[in-house]
Amino acid sequence: MSAEASHHNKGYGSYWFEILRFAARGSREYHTWMGLLAVLMFIGAAAYVDQWRIGLAVTNMSDQVSWGAYIANFTYLVGVAAAAVLLVVPSYAFGHAETKRVVLVGELMAVSAICMCLAFITVDLGRPDRALHMLLRLNFPDSVLAWDVIVISGYLLLNLHIPGYQLYQRYRGKELTKRYYLPFVFISMFWAISIHTVTAFLYSGFGGRPFWNTAILAPRFLVSAFAAGPVLLILVFSLLARFDVVRAEPRVFSLLRQIALYTFPLNYFLLGCEVFKEFYTDSTHLASAEYLFFGLHGHAMLVPYIWTGLALGVFCFVVLLVPRFYANKVLLSVGCIAGCVGIWVEKGMGLIVPGFIPTPAGDLVEYRPSVTETLVSVGIWAMGAFVFTAMVRVAAAIESGRLRARG
Repeated sequence: MSAEASHHNKGYGSYWFEILRFAARGSREYHTWMGLLAVLMFIGAAAYVDQWRIGLAVTNMSDQVSWGAYIANFTYLVGVAAAAVLLVVPSYAFGHAETKRVVLVGELMAVSAICMCLAFITVDLGRPDRALHMLLRLNFPDSVLAWDVIVISGYLLLNLHIPGYQLYQRYRGKELTKRYYLPFVFISMFWAISIHTVTAFLYSGFGGRPFWNTAILAPRFLVSAFAAGPVLLILVFSLLARFDVVRAEPRVFSLLRQIALYTFPLNYFLLGCEVFKEFYTDSTHLASAEYLFFGLHGHAMLVPYIWTGLALGVFCFVVLLVPRFYANKVLLSVGCIAGCVGIWVEKGMGLIVPGFIPTPAGDLVEYRPSVTETLVSVGIWAMGAFVFTAMVRVAAAIESGRLRARG
């Protein structure tokens, strides 16, 4: 090894040591927040150990409803990861200076979202060693699941490399070399579309689940991602500004609000097209939609969920539409939270569970998450928030020049 390469490796090791040390330091509010997330992660891990020891019997999933809260969260988070492109495109394709200053936040949000996606898939398999079994027998390219594994893993690598290279160079005080990251930026723009499209194909390809057999499922997934993504980013930027970590320009908030104002109505228009097709034709495939929206044969567990989710989405749209409402920071935050929850209900539990009810044999078995599933899910969300908080804090310090290589 040459002296230059040896010096570079030492510098890289020092880089990781410095960022980990910086991430461990902070204000009382920072340590309180990270401590709370750590407690939730520990509770979720303890619940998962119980699931690992006993098996999936501790969940309320069954032979009739084999996908539940884990896959619902996975579906929602794939959309969150894809929504990072809403900052990447204006920053790099159109050269908007305001979004380019905060585009790293969107890319790091994509990293944390994909990490949570992989965690939800792992816990849904029951045991982590089953993930290795799946990878060794990937059955590419015949299996749509194999395509999903590849596009999600590839998107994670892209979003690790792009901000990782930029932050490392700035930490060293070096100029960025465009050929080392810019081609990957443009690849990630198209790759972001693919991760949610392939996930939609995974569902719509199940011939025995007519509730998912629709040609507009992939467009619905993308539009709902571009509806939930902006409101989540508005929440994130508001919190980061509140604690003086990163301050987004007003034009960034305006851009995100305008995107949401287009995508929320479009998302519900596509949902309305599906509702019309199901109920107007009154075919034998109506049962799943009828169960979701009105209940079926006395079973109506999801009915209050879906109507509440739709109402929350409409409330978010009204807040973003009326200037007097979105000018109020508290009301804007409440509206954005409502929008995130509304989309989660509609494309999470409101999409996954009804696809299994009734079964092809006509059985009607309802599903609601068990305590173990809920605790594991909360633990994974806490893990994602923990990783995202640490990454953004380090990235902000490097961008501002507060964290630099010594000498």
